[in-house]
Amino acid sequence: MSRKDFRAVYLPYCIDRMKDGKYVVLNRTYKPLGFITSDILEYQAYPISAEIQGITPTVAAKLSWKGDSNVERIYLYNDGCIPTESDANMDAYLDRLKILAKLKLKPQIA
Repeated sequence: MSRKDFRAVYLPYCIDRMKDGKYVVLNRTYKPLGFITSDILEYQAYPISAEIQGITPTVAAKLSWKGDSNVERIYLYNDGCIPTESDANMDAYLDRLKILAKLKLKPQIA
């Protein structure tokens, strides 16, 4: 996989729940969206996590490419349904993003 692929760097691949219950949105290389590096990153070192309200097992199953209800790590696609490989894959991915985009974030206290 190339880090020159826009999809792999800038589109959500999975949502990973941290120990504190907040989530980070990761790209295909398991880096925060937009990060182009092969370095191992500690997500806690960056202001990238958020408490996403409403992620229940039912919602996780709707977000997951395979209908998995696991709320710890939710995969929006996998190598068998890469969004850019077909219109059907993209449509299914966009349907999952529509659900994700409607979820609210808990306000952060500065």
